[in-house]
Amino acid sequence: MQYIPNLIFLIILVLGVGFFIKNIKKLLRNIRLGKDIDRSDNRPVRWRNMAKIALGQYKMVTRPVSGILHVVVYIGFIIINIEVLEIIMDGLFGTHRIFGFLGGLYNFLIGSFEILAFLVFVAVVVFWLRRNVIRIKRFLSPEMKGWPKMDGNLILYFEMVLMTLFLVMNATDYQLQLNGAAHYASGDGIVGAFPVSQYLLPLFNGLSDSALILIERSAWWVHIIGIFVFLNYLYYSKHLHILLAFPNTWYAKLKPKGELDNLQSVTDEVMLMMDPNADPFAAPADGAEETGDPEKFGASDVTDLNWVQLMNAYSCTECGRCTSECPANQTGKKLSPRKVMMDTRDRLEEVGKNIEANGSFKEDGKQLLDDYITKEELWACTTCNACTEACPISIDPLSIIMEMRRYMVMEESSAPTDLNNAMTNIENNGAPWPFNQMDRANWINES
Repeated sequence: MQYIPNLIFLIILVLGVGFFIKNIKKLLRNIRLGKDIDRSDNRPVRWRNMAKIALGQYKMVTRPVSGILHVVVYIGFIIINIEVLEIIMDGLFGTHRIFGFLGGLYNFLIGSFEILAFLVFVAVVVFWLRRNVIRIKRFLSPEMKGWPKMDGNLILYFEMVLMTLFLVMNATDYQLQLNGAAHYASGDGIVGAFPVSQYLLPLFNGLSDSALILIERSAWWVHIIGIFVFLNYLYYSKHLHILLAFPNTWYAKLKPKGELDNLQSVTDEVMLMMDPNADPFAAPADGAEETGDPEKFGASDVTDLNWVQLMNAYSCTECGRCTSECPANQTGKKLSPRKVMMDTRDRLEEVGKNIEANGSFKEDGKQLLDDYITKEELWACTTCNACTEACPISIDPLSIIMEMRRYMVMEESSAPTDLNNAMTNIENNGAPWPFNQMDRANWINES
């Protein structure tokens, strides 16, 4: 009978980790639906970017208030969860504070965890107030209504509850040690340091050891189960960036932000047109492969994008920094770079569920263009790259916008009239203005 709690804990651990792995496999499958792209160049720079941006939170603190609060939550999340290792070992082996033998170092760690837990709780409360009381503008955009708003609040409630349970667990544990309760008391004195939870002791004043044990065990179990629930909630939440921020910054584009990629198929065709000796109708040489029909220009759906762009969509934190910096959005146009990333993720999830249900993708009559992202949104973009520059984890909404524009222009011949006129003039006159090349210098002779 004494091993039943350990067995229950093992079952919860296996189920929690197993479901998490299942979701990660689903995530990787969806990302791999994108086209292949090589982003393995310049590895030293990529490692530095990951260390500085993802690990060091370099771009977060450009907005000091939210940035510093996020750093507190981030550090707390990483460091406090070190204790999860001890909780897991205690749960499996039925021990109490198994790392207590570390002595002074252990006391320092537990004390640090408590201070961080308190700071995280305060930061999360401030985040909640900013979203729901102060109502900062970038959280009020149309794409943030419904589930996105609920998701943002749910994760804050999760963190509040987890930090509260951690401190209650420690407070009752401390009281039981002071009382000399069996299993909790140690012959070497108090195990751990409790600089924050000690102030909760008056809440438990006068309770019997059995009542304290019930509270401590309840807080312990709900805390660890809550961590497993939080872990598996990530896949369904914008907080997937906790995991994806690191690969996302590593695989980010290193070229200058204003440099756009050329379509190789277009480049090949232009080179062929410029070669006076080339015969575009010639049959392939012996041994050469048939090229077949050219692939689609640009992107109309998520499977036309590359896998880094799809990972970008899953990495989006929905913080709205990109949209708040977007000049098109600031002037009242419909474009929201955040919405572009959210729509891409939603469509990718829809495609993934389609594959799960049918074994392979079954045409559903939908696509990212028009069904999720409108042409009006895409043409509102000024290609200024403000969104990419503002993103704290190097997401590139502009690359998706440009691929979809390419599709509209090169596959649908669908572009705004002014742009069509400019392209026609470039083709005919070598400039975007409707003047013959022979008349281009006439202004010199004007008095």
